[in-house]
Amino acid sequence: MRAAYAALAEIYELPWNNPKAVIQGYSPRGLDIDTNGVVWTVTASGHFASFDRRKCKVLNGPTATGKHCPEGWTLYPLPGPQFQNLSASGSVESSYYTWVDQFDTFGLGKDVPIATGNLNDALLAMVDGKFVTLRVPYPMGFYAKWMDGRIDDPKTGWKGKGLWATFGNRTPFHIEGGKGTKPKVVKFQLRPDPLAK
Repeated sequence: MRAAYAALAEIYELPWNNPKAVIQGYSPRGLDIDTNGVVWTVTASGHFASFDRRKCKVLNGPTATGKHCPEGWTLYPLPGPQFQNLSASGSVESSYYTWVDQFDTFGLGKDVPIATGNLNDALLAMVDGKFVTLRVPYPMGFYAKWMDGRIDDPKTGWKGKGLWATFGNRTPFHIEGGKGTKPKVVKFQLRPDPLAK
């Protein structure tokens, strides 16, 4: 017996080469979705992009070609400089993945999207339209490959929460430590104030 499958797909392209779009973006990388259905992704154009389908004026029909909802996209230039002699929005930041903290496992709030800030040696969290940089000062060369949050004990406040990120580029011997250096896992915790115990 054969099973028959049917699928309904909608395509929403980043506003690239679209005269209706104020900011142009291209080449989305890893993405995640918040609890409101907003999609978050980083782009090769140096943006942190969100897509909210609720903002679309057209959802289907003959004009739904993929370029039909530039109004659903919001693009935030990632921290860092832009390429020399390039006036387009964006930055040289080379983020690969996005994770949305749907349950406030880190402490910045519910539904906070976080990007890997590979050229910032950091994770880049978007809080109320502004970036919060979670920098790893040592060892130098923090090249995040993924992240996830975990609440081990909700009764202990910040001590029971954590954000975990793996790092290691394709040439781990370029990370501080030299030959023999291996990829690592970093645990981030957010204190309510610097002296919190």
